Amino acid sequence: PLPLALELQRLMPVLSEVVRWGLPISVDTYKSEVMQAALDLGADIINDIWALRQSSALQVVRHHPSCGVCLMHMHREPQTMQVQPMQGDVVGQVREFLAQAAQSLRQQGVAAERVLLDPGIGFGKTVAQNFALLRRQAELMELGYPLLAGWSRKSAIGAALGSSEQPAPLEQRLPGSLAAALLAVEHGARVVRVHDVRETVQALKVWQAVQAS
Repeated sequence: PLPLALELQRLMPVLSEVVRWGLPISVDTYKSEVMQAALDLGADIINDIWALRQSSALQVVRHHPSCGVCLMHMHREPQTMQVQPMQGDVVGQVREFLAQAAQSLRQQGVAAERVLLDPGIGFGKTVAQNFALLRRQAELMELGYPLLAGWSRKSAIGAALGSSEQPAPLEQRLPGSLAAALLAVEHGARVVRVHDVRETVQALKVWQAVQAS
């Protein structure tokens, strides 16, 4: 956890510059004070790993006239989520959580067009559960909101390329990350969150060429 003052100290100088670029800017934070400061400065999207479960964060988004908001599923908390990952039907549980989070936001008057959902790949799920979320991604799409898929360099990719005991190192996960991004898009994801932007764009251009043919 990062103290509020330090988070603002790191974020605001960078944000002050990038909001001038004329591109949509998403800020990842769960602190309502940071959300408010970022939106006041011109950020377009708030991405909260806690899915606005803190009432003060919910109120910041509620009172903003147009910002987008990404609601992510996370099991437990970052310090413990991989020690005790989810059990049972992960897809059903994630779907129910995201449905309730989106409904709570809608009940506060936030338009559906402002909402994006993220199943939280790697956040408290086993390797098999992560891949189940990709294989059954259509069930999450049935909620009616666009979906964000964040597979890039995740531990599940490392395990698939190596093993759970000896996952492939980060610098060797690009091919697997590209495959997961393409599969997520093929299954309906509207946004992919990646580290290797150029390579992912190239892969998606090939996929788009196939669709266009």
